[in-house]
Amino acid sequence: MPRFRNPLPSYLPHKQSGRARAVWTDTTGGRHFRLLPGPFDSAESRAAFARLVLELDVAPTAAPPSPDGITVAELLLAFMEHADCHYRDPEGKPTSEVYHLRLVVRAVRELYADLPVAEFGPLALKAARQRWVRDGRSRTECNRRTSAVKRILKWGVSEELVPAAVYQAVATVTGLQRGRTEAPERPPVVPVEAAAVEATLPHLNRHVRGLVEFQRLTGCRPGEACRVRRCDLDMSGDVWVYRPVYHKGSWRGKARAVAVGPRAQALLREFFTPALDDYLFSPRRAVEEHNAARTAARKTKRWASHVAYNAARRKAKPKRGPKERYARVSYRQAVDRACDRAFPPTGDLSRLPKESARKWWARLSEEERGRVKAWRDAHRWHPNQLRHAHGTEVRRRYGLEAAQVALGHEHADVTQVYAEKNLELAARVAREIG
Repeated sequence: MPRFRNPLPSYLPHKQSGRARAVWTDTTGGRHFRLLPGPFDSAESRAAFARLVLELDVAPTAAPPSPDGITVAELLLAFMEHADCHYRDPEGKPTSEVYHLRLVVRAVRELYADLPVAEFGPLALKAARQRWVRDGRSRTECNRRTSAVKRILKWGVSEELVPAAVYQAVATVTGLQRGRTEAPERPPVVPVEAAAVEATLPHLNRHVRGLVEFQRLTGCRPGEACRVRRCDLDMSGDVWVYRPVYHKGSWRGKARAVAVGPRAQALLREFFTPALDDYLFSPRRAVEEHNAARTAARKTKRWASHVAYNAARRKAKPKRGPKERYARVSYRQAVDRACDRAFPPTGDLSRLPKESARKWWARLSEEERGRVKAWRDAHRWHPNQLRHAHGTEVRRRYGLEAAQVALGHEHADVTQVYAEKNLELAARVAREIG
């Protein structure tokens, strides 16, 4: 087992010169040594040591481990340690931004791990971007990852790990432009059809079905719908106001208010619990309701030996269990599985009667499995399309300003991305004056 290295600097004497020295280990594992001005235990050396402690407190990797500077791999390691602490939600869990940054860091590290940071320039950034293009990433995704590399270098400059000239050079790299690159275009997000949602609802459990209906009625984001609690609802008026504690703009200090009308109020009342801080849409309660329904529908008697056998097999402390609330990923997975059940493949790709899913998948060839995946992608919808559908309906009936307020956008141009334009109005104008 390796010896523990203290990340805090130690104030020690330097016998050869009689001066004070500081010794510490940074977050990348490198050992550092610095001579301090003035004799050991002098006021001058103590003041310099105090400044060093403060500098290392805000930038643990500020001192380069070698005279030639740090490598790209060391910079990426230091940034990810910063990102793991910085990008967290109010519950202390890493946000999805950490996952996206890991994808970027992995690609850059595989290409330029041993390259000194001082030699990382625009050509290296373009090479990393070209790798993402060849991997089939969309143009917007390639631009987003390129911006993430620039953000890493900018952070390195602020921590005195990267020369400022390096960031100034890579900042000149412009994003890929539409129609002038090999990277494919990502199809725009469109509102989901009401018929598709209605066909999917019977295949969802009560809590996920409530999430879908709540989003359809309010137009809130999927993450906001997953966090609804009674303590976050202002029920003093005829229209309730839901103020989520955490939302997309909360880190900027912006407030978010979701208006909850009578139909949405009746929906939420079905999920009220005695505890005010309970999440209304809960996977744990969904599992409990499912198990209770299976027990009530059981036709054979449960013998004492069966109960004892099942109790012996059940883990006392399972590593994973149902969570108290849905996350965006689990919410979308539930919708994807419901879509697969609501829109099964037809023809030669369909499952035979009484054929299990495992046997059906094993029977298909590699080419047929690819066709099944393409079928599923074409017949799936995701929760954020409900927000687009709500914004489009509000804009059609009440105008762009109403859609902007309902969706909680600061600028109307953002609302136009979510709310499709009313083509019926344009057609009526064309009939009259066109």
